[in-house]
Amino acid sequence: MGNDVYVTGLGIISAIGYNKEENFRSLIQQKTGIHPVELLIGKGEHPFMAGEIGSTNLQLAAIAGCDQSADLPRSALLALIAAEEAINDAGISAEDPWRTGIILGNTVGGMDLTEKYYHKSPVNNTYIKSHSCGYITEQVADHLGIRGFATTISTACSSGANAIMLGARLIRHGIVDRVIAGGTDALSKFTYYGFSSLMVVDTEICRPFDKNRAGMNLGEGAGLVVLESAEAAKKRGMKPLAILSGYANANDAYHPTATSPEGNGPFLSMTSALRKAGLESSMISYINVHGTGTENNDETEATALVRVFGGEVPPFSSTKSYFGHTLGAAGGIEAVVSVLALRNQVIFPNLFFSEPMDGRQLIPVKEVLTNTPVNHVLSNSFGFGGNNTSLVFSGC
Repeated sequence: MGNDVYVTGLGIISAIGYNKEENFRSLIQQKTGIHPVELLIGKGEHPFMAGEIGSTNLQLAAIAGCDQSADLPRSALLALIAAEEAINDAGISAEDPWRTGIILGNTVGGMDLTEKYYHKSPVNNTYIKSHSCGYITEQVADHLGIRGFATTISTACSSGANAIMLGARLIRHGIVDRVIAGGTDALSKFTYYGFSSLMVVDTEICRPFDKNRAGMNLGEGAGLVVLESAEAAKKRGMKPLAILSGYANANDAYHPTATSPEGNGPFLSMTSALRKAGLESSMISYINVHGTGTENNDETEATALVRVFGGEVPPFSSTKSYFGHTLGAAGGIEAVVSVLALRNQVIFPNLFFSEPMDGRQLIPVKEVLTNTPVNHVLSNSFGFGGNNTSLVFSGC
């Protein structure tokens, strides 16, 4: 249809791979990237479990092909690597830079550099150059030569998904022809200690939706998609990888960090996204759930899933036990995972699941499924403050 929003390119870097091929292979092989961190901690500090990418900033800058002396934040470097892959995948490098937008979801900006400057010398304690979330998008847009719409979304863990949703809306309103959208976030001590203070970090590898789940593992990475209007893609002879058929955001404003026990926000985002896509709940083939592994989050999402799908919840899994919870990047990374599931007709398993939650018969996919048709994938991203976003990707 003429109003369709096409997905024409994918880019991803995470703890399980530096591109979409490596990530897909790790997903199929059920290979986790969560391990004791090495790069982030200093001498004498106790390592924690996280989805850390095993390259220094200098090494990432070399991969991204940018000036290593520029001292870019890690989040910007990760976004550049994913963006370059997505652009090459879509073949849009020569397209009009004024009709191409970029929207990045991000939560802590360049906190890795901020921490470095803070500890480096007393002089830097009084003046730390800007490493805001918006600075990340600015640097990526400048490096890519994008002159059109550029903005940043920071809505906690739904940031990347909201970036994709906004991109689709801009395209449907004719403001841009295409958008590079998704999320990026890097590990930092600030993030780890913040979540640790909430007592929601697991000392082992996380077990989403499991009875004995004990919290999340943080991660880092970037996941970006190229969205295009059907008209723009057809004009240059580009066939879509998938169609972003539905999207919705709902805010239940229940609590600054806890989720609604009734699952009101997730219920509204899922049902609204399905309505936007013109789908019945029974038409969803696979759900990439938010599934962080925390007691509160998984219980709330389970309640919402039952409210939406009743006793017929489709195959579902959380992929956070592969690369950790990447916060602002999560919605973007899991959007890429959703399209990979569609393109390859495969459903990825929920690693380390053992027993269903008390009082629930919700059992996620435990092995790679290749014998189930995958036509429509629902991807959930739920953030602090009750900011809930659901995306629907459909085959074409």
